[in-house]
Amino acid sequence: MAEEYQSQDRTEEPTPRKQEKAREEGQVVRSRELNSTAMLLAGSFCLVGLGATYANGFGNLLARLIALAAHPDGHLLDALAFGTSAALELSLPLLAVAFGSAIVAAGALGGFVFAPRALAFKGDRLNPLSGLKRMFALRALVELGKALAKVLVVGLVSVGVLHAFEKQLVSLGLMPIEHAMSRALSIVAWSLVALAGSLAVIAAIDVPYQLSEHKRQLRMTRQELKDELRDSEGRPEVKGRIRRLQQEIARRRMLADVPKADVVITNPEHYSVALKYDASAMNAPRVLAKGADLIALKIREVAAANEVAIVAAPPLARAIYWTTEIGAEIPATLYVATAQVLAYVYQLKQFRQGAGAAPRDLPPLDIPTDYRRDG
Repeated sequence: MAEEYQSQDRTEEPTPRKQEKAREEGQVVRSRELNSTAMLLAGSFCLVGLGATYANGFGNLLARLIALAAHPDGHLLDALAFGTSAALELSLPLLAVAFGSAIVAAGALGGFVFAPRALAFKGDRLNPLSGLKRMFALRALVELGKALAKVLVVGLVSVGVLHAFEKQLVSLGLMPIEHAMSRALSIVAWSLVALAGSLAVIAAIDVPYQLSEHKRQLRMTRQELKDELRDSEGRPEVKGRIRRLQQEIARRRMLADVPKADVVITNPEHYSVALKYDASAMNAPRVLAKGADLIALKIREVAAANEVAIVAAPPLARAIYWTTEIGAEIPATLYVATAQVLAYVYQLKQFRQGAGAAPRDLPPLDIPTDYRRDG
């Protein structure tokens, strides 16, 4: 009852991961009817095309065997060895065509897959109850119906073929052996073509059924869909670790840009913002790095180690920190205040190089009310 309930509850379409997992386990679409029809059809057409060659080859083989048997020094084992090797050599093209067509037909329907898991031992296959369930399952009834249909179709086609070639079969006994063998092979070849054509009808019905059955078997319950989604997204602790690693990488990249800054504006207790301005490439100063608390302290340490100017301007530092992302240009309303800081840094640099007077202290900066933050 549980299996029936699960089967009825499988209403969700299979996900790509479910399909990939099924392929890894060797669960792909296959149609034995398509494979057997392809083998028979390809082999029969090969026999039609090479009928004369096979007739001559097997005629010569038969004559050679008769000669070996009639020879006083001939041995039965020698004759058998020669006949077997010669027959295999003659049949090799036919076998190769039939085998190749079966591989192509299988690959065209379900693709080529190597699945070692399909060879693994599974104990449930030895369970007699599971075997009985498979015997009376819908799939078993379908296979039985296909078998009966094949018997019926092949039987009717065989009767039709015998009726069509009745006169030619009777006349074979009146022909020379060379012509009789060639004609017999031609009759066999075209008979096989007719049989393969009849089986193609069953294969044309079986292929859509196998595709539908394969899709039905891969359907998922809602719970399986939720479990797969959860597994694909990962456990919360794994996602948290990945997020921390990403933040650490971004932090290191950000700190690596601090030495390129023109100034680091700070609220000495909490915030630090590193700015860069290049009049030839930027419309406004750009934020290279920003951080609070420990990260703000690290930005100041990197700036001091690389002789980047550090200016304490708490209202401006807070305003830029809360309004501008890393890599973005500052808002237009903060241009004037930031320009005053950059001018102060420029004058300080000139003074330290002995090229100018000491700059006056930085005047109070005008920060719009909407951009003021406490902290």
